Amino acid sequence: MFYYLLKYVLLGPLLRLVFRPRIEGLEHVPSEGAAIIAGNHLSFSDHFLMPAVLKRRITFLAKAEYFTGPGIKGRLTASFFRSAGQIPVDRSGKDAGQAAIREGLGVLSKDELLGIYPEGTRSHDGRLYKGKVGVAVMALKAGVPVIPCAMIGTFEAQPPGKLIPNVHPVVIRFGKPLDFSRYAGMENEKAILRAVTDEIMYAILSLSEQEYVDQYAAVVKAEEAAAAAKERKFPRIPLS
Repeated sequence: MFYYLLKYVLLGPLLRLVFRPRIEGLEHVPSEGAAIIAGNHLSFSDHFLMPAVLKRRITFLAKAEYFTGPGIKGRLTASFFRSAGQIPVDRSGKDAGQAAIREGLGVLSKDELLGIYPEGTRSHDGRLYKGKVGVAVMALKAGVPVIPCAMIGTFEAQPPGKLIPNVHPVVIRFGKPLDFSRYAGMENEKAILRAVTDEIMYAILSLSEQEYVDQYAAVVKAEEAAAAAKERKFPRIPLS
Protein backbone atom coordinates (compact mmCIF):
# COMPACT_ATOMS: atom_id res chain seq x y z
CA MET A 1 0.00 0.00 0.00
CA PHE A 2 2.75 2.45 0.97
CA TYR A 3 4.56 1.58 -2.28
CA TYR A 4 1.68 2.92 -4.37
CA LEU A 5 1.26 5.95 -2.11
CA LEU A 6 4.91 6.81 -2.77
CA LYS A 7 4.64 6.13 -6.47
CA TYR A 8 1.47 8.01 -7.30
CA VAL A 9 1.08 10.62 -4.55
CA LEU A 10 4.26 11.43 -2.66
CA LEU A 11 7.48 10.68 -4.51
CA GLY A 12 6.52 9.87 -8.09
CA PRO A 13 5.10 13.29 -9.05
CA LEU A 14 8.03 15.05 -7.36
CA LEU A 15 10.60 12.99 -9.27
CA ARG A 16 8.86 13.67 -12.55
CA LEU A 17 8.80 17.37 -11.77
CA VAL A 18 12.48 17.59 -10.75
CA PHE A 19 14.07 15.25 -13.30
CA ARG A 20 11.48 15.42 -16.10
CA PRO A 21 12.62 12.04 -17.45
CA ARG A 22 12.03 11.07 -21.06
CA ILE A 23 10.90 7.46 -21.28
CA GLU A 24 11.75 5.26 -24.25
CA GLY A 25 10.83 1.64 -24.93
CA LEU A 26 8.38 1.22 -22.05
CA GLU A 27 6.38 -1.13 -24.28
CA HIS A 28 9.16 -3.70 -23.87
CA VAL A 29 8.29 -4.19 -20.19
CA PRO A 30 5.68 -6.99 -19.95
CA SER A 31 2.34 -6.02 -18.45
CA GLU A 32 2.20 -9.24 -16.47
CA GLY A 33 4.34 -12.20 -15.48
CA ALA A 34 7.82 -12.43 -14.00
CA ALA A 35 10.75 -10.64 -15.59
CA ILE A 36 14.10 -9.14 -14.63
CA ILE A 37 14.90 -5.54 -15.42
CA ALA A 38 18.68 -5.20 -15.51
CA GLY A 39 20.08 -1.69 -15.61
CA ASN A 40 23.19 0.39 -15.29
CA HIS A 41 23.60 2.20 -11.98
CA LEU A 42 24.85 5.78 -12.01
CA SER A 43 23.09 7.52 -9.15
CA PHE A 44 21.21 7.03 -5.89
CA SER A 45 18.20 8.49 -7.69
CA ASP A 46 18.09 5.45 -10.02
CA HIS A 47 16.35 3.50 -7.23
CA PHE A 48 13.38 5.84 -7.42
CA LEU A 49 13.25 7.06 -11.01
CA MET A 50 12.79 3.67 -12.65
CA PRO A 51 9.94 2.56 -10.34
CA ALA A 52 8.31 5.96 -10.81
CA VAL A 53 7.95 5.48 -14.58
CA LEU A 54 6.98 1.80 -14.62
CA LYS A 55 3.31 0.82 -14.77
CA ARG A 56 3.96 -2.19 -12.54
CA ARG A 57 5.50 -2.64 -9.13
CA ILE A 58 9.17 -3.57 -9.15
CA THR A 59 11.26 -4.92 -6.30
CA PHE A 60 14.97 -4.17 -6.14
CA LEU A 61 17.70 -6.05 -4.35
CA ALA A 62 19.20 -3.18 -2.35
CA LYS A 63 22.48 -3.23 -0.45
CA ALA A 64 22.06 -3.93 3.26
CA GLU A 65 23.85 -0.68 4.17
CA TYR A 66 20.72 1.25 3.17
CA PHE A 67 18.87 -0.50 6.00
CA THR A 68 21.49 -0.13 8.72
CA GLY A 69 22.81 3.44 8.39
CA PRO A 70 23.48 5.47 11.56
CA GLY A 71 21.54 8.46 12.87
CA ILE A 72 18.24 9.95 11.83
CA LYS A 73 19.16 9.92 8.14
CA GLY A 74 20.00 6.22 8.33
CA ARG A 75 16.74 5.36 10.08
CA LEU A 76 14.70 7.36 7.59
CA THR A 77 16.44 5.71 4.65
CA ALA A 78 15.92 2.23 6.14
CA SER A 79 12.25 2.95 6.83
CA PHE A 80 11.75 4.22 3.30
CA PHE A 81 13.35 1.20 1.64
CA ARG A 82 11.43 -1.26 3.81
CA SER A 83 8.12 0.53 3.23
CA ALA A 84 8.76 0.48 -0.52
CA GLY A 85 9.19 -3.30 -0.40
CA GLN A 86 12.88 -3.35 -1.28
CA ILE A 87 14.97 -6.32 -0.13
CA PRO A 88 18.23 -5.87 1.80
CA VAL A 89 21.14 -7.96 0.57
CA ASP A 90 24.33 -8.43 2.55
CA ARG A 91 27.16 -8.14 0.01
CA SER A 92 29.87 -9.34 2.40
CA GLY A 93 30.99 -12.91 2.93
CA LYS A 94 31.10 -15.94 0.68
CA ASP A 95 27.35 -16.65 0.93
CA ALA A 96 26.24 -13.12 0.00
CA GLY A 97 25.72 -13.94 -3.66
CA GLN A 98 23.62 -17.01 -2.91
CA ALA A 99 21.45 -15.05 -0.50
CA ALA A 100 20.77 -12.43 -3.17
CA ILE A 101 19.87 -15.13 -5.69
CA ARG A 102 17.44 -16.78 -3.24
CA GLU A 103 15.73 -13.46 -2.56
CA GLY A 104 15.53 -12.63 -6.25
CA LEU A 105 14.06 -16.00 -7.18
CA GLY A 106 11.47 -15.52 -4.45
CA VAL A 107 10.30 -12.31 -6.11
CA LEU A 108 10.18 -13.93 -9.55
CA SER A 109 8.25 -16.95 -8.22
CA LYS A 110 5.38 -14.55 -7.47
CA ASP A 111 5.25 -13.40 -11.12
CA GLU A 112 6.63 -9.98 -10.20
CA LEU A 113 9.26 -7.68 -11.67
CA LEU A 114 12.74 -7.88 -10.17
CA GLY A 115 15.14 -4.98 -10.57
CA ILE A 116 18.87 -5.61 -10.44
CA TYR A 117 22.09 -3.76 -11.21
CA PRO A 118 24.47 -6.41 -12.60
CA GLU A 119 27.52 -4.21 -11.90
CA GLY A 120 26.86 -4.78 -8.20
CA THR A 121 27.50 -1.17 -7.19
CA ARG A 122 27.10 2.37 -8.46
CA SER A 123 29.53 3.56 -11.10
CA HIS A 124 31.81 6.13 -9.50
CA ASP A 125 32.90 7.71 -12.80
CA GLY A 126 29.96 7.28 -15.18
CA ARG A 127 31.42 4.30 -17.04
CA LEU A 128 29.78 0.87 -17.41
CA TYR A 129 31.56 -1.98 -15.67
CA LYS A 130 31.65 -5.75 -16.01
CA GLY A 131 28.51 -7.52 -14.81
CA LYS A 132 28.34 -10.17 -12.12
CA VAL A 133 26.77 -13.48 -13.09
CA GLY A 134 24.00 -13.51 -10.48
CA VAL A 135 21.58 -11.98 -12.97
CA ALA A 136 22.26 -14.87 -15.36
CA VAL A 137 21.72 -17.47 -12.63
CA MET A 138 18.33 -16.01 -11.77
CA ALA A 139 17.25 -15.62 -15.40
CA LEU A 140 18.07 -19.25 -16.20
CA LYS A 141 16.73 -20.76 -12.98
CA ALA A 142 13.47 -18.84 -13.15
CA GLY A 143 13.18 -19.09 -16.94
CA VAL A 144 12.26 -15.43 -17.29
CA PRO A 145 13.18 -12.73 -19.83
CA VAL A 146 15.64 -9.96 -19.03
CA ILE A 147 14.76 -6.42 -20.06
CA PRO A 148 17.88 -4.22 -20.36
CA CYS A 149 17.52 -0.68 -19.10
CA ALA A 150 19.75 2.37 -19.43
CA MET A 151 19.63 5.33 -17.08
CA ILE A 152 21.08 8.27 -19.00
CA GLY A 153 21.92 11.60 -17.38
CA THR A 154 21.37 10.57 -13.76
CA PHE A 155 25.13 10.66 -13.07
CA GLU A 156 25.22 14.32 -14.09
CA ALA A 157 21.93 15.06 -12.32
CA GLN A 158 22.99 13.50 -9.02
CA PRO A 159 26.62 12.31 -8.94
CA PRO A 160 27.96 10.35 -5.94
CA GLY A 161 27.90 12.38 -2.74
CA LYS A 162 25.49 15.05 -4.01
CA LEU A 163 22.26 15.38 -2.04
CA ILE A 164 20.44 18.06 -4.04
CA PRO A 165 20.13 17.10 -7.73
CA ASN A 166 21.34 19.30 -10.56
CA VAL A 167 19.01 20.35 -13.34
CA HIS A 168 19.97 17.97 -16.11
CA PRO A 169 17.95 16.03 -18.73
CA VAL A 170 17.36 12.37 -17.89
CA VAL A 171 16.41 9.55 -20.24
CA ILE A 172 15.22 6.12 -19.12
CA ARG A 173 15.52 3.71 -22.02
CA PHE A 174 14.23 0.11 -22.03
CA GLY A 175 15.39 -2.42 -24.60
CA LYS A 176 13.78 -5.49 -26.12
CA PRO A 177 13.46 -8.51 -23.79
CA LEU A 178 16.35 -10.95 -23.94
CA ASP A 179 15.29 -14.61 -24.13
CA PHE A 180 17.73 -17.14 -22.69
CA SER A 181 15.48 -20.20 -22.86
CA ARG A 182 18.07 -21.85 -25.12
CA TYR A 183 20.25 -22.22 -22.03
CA ALA A 184 17.58 -23.84 -19.84
CA GLY A 185 19.09 -26.21 -17.28
CA MET A 186 22.61 -24.84 -17.77
CA GLU A 187 22.68 -22.43 -14.82
CA ASN A 188 25.62 -24.29 -13.29
CA GLU A 189 27.85 -23.88 -16.34
CA LYS A 190 30.31 -21.05 -15.68
CA ALA A 191 30.95 -20.35 -19.34
CA ILE A 192 27.23 -20.09 -20.05
CA LEU A 193 26.66 -17.76 -17.11
CA ARG A 194 29.48 -15.51 -18.29
CA ALA A 195 28.12 -15.48 -21.85
CA VAL A 196 24.59 -14.63 -20.70
CA THR A 197 25.83 -11.87 -18.40
CA ASP A 198 28.00 -10.38 -21.12
CA GLU A 199 25.05 -10.39 -23.52
CA ILE A 200 22.98 -8.50 -20.95
CA MET A 201 25.75 -5.97 -20.36
CA TYR A 202 26.21 -5.47 -24.11
CA ALA A 203 22.48 -4.74 -24.45
CA ILE A 204 22.70 -2.17 -21.63
CA LEU A 205 25.80 -0.67 -23.25
CA SER A 206 24.03 -0.36 -26.60
CA LEU A 207 21.22 1.56 -24.90
CA SER A 208 23.37 3.78 -22.69
CA GLU A 209 26.34 4.38 -25.02
CA GLN A 210 28.66 4.54 -22.02
CA GLU A 211 32.35 3.77 -22.06
CA TYR A 212 32.78 0.11 -21.08
CA VAL A 213 35.37 -1.21 -18.62
CA ASP A 214 36.00 -4.97 -18.61
CA GLN A 215 36.63 -5.05 -14.87
CA TYR A 216 34.39 -5.21 -11.82
CA ALA A 217 33.50 -1.76 -10.50
CA ALA A 218 34.22 -2.73 -6.89
CA VAL A 219 37.75 -3.83 -7.84
CA VAL A 220 38.47 -0.59 -9.71
CA LYS A 221 37.10 1.47 -6.82
CA ALA A 222 39.31 -0.38 -4.35
CA GLU A 223 42.41 0.02 -6.54
CA GLU A 224 41.80 3.74 -7.00
CA ALA A 225 41.19 4.23 -3.27
CA ALA A 226 44.42 2.39 -2.45
CA ALA A 227 46.36 4.48 -4.96
CA ALA A 228 44.91 7.70 -3.53
CA ALA A 229 45.80 6.63 0.02
CA LYS A 230 49.34 5.83 -1.06
CA GLU A 231 49.65 9.22 -2.76
CA ARG A 232 48.52 10.98 0.42
CA LYS A 233 51.02 9.01 2.50
CA PHE A 234 53.89 9.34 0.05
CA PRO A 235 53.19 12.45 -2.07
CA ARG A 236 55.26 12.89 -5.19
CA ILE A 237 57.95 15.51 -4.97
CA PRO A 238 58.32 17.62 -8.14
CA LEU A 239 61.80 17.31 -9.69
CA SER A 240 61.83 20.92 -10.84
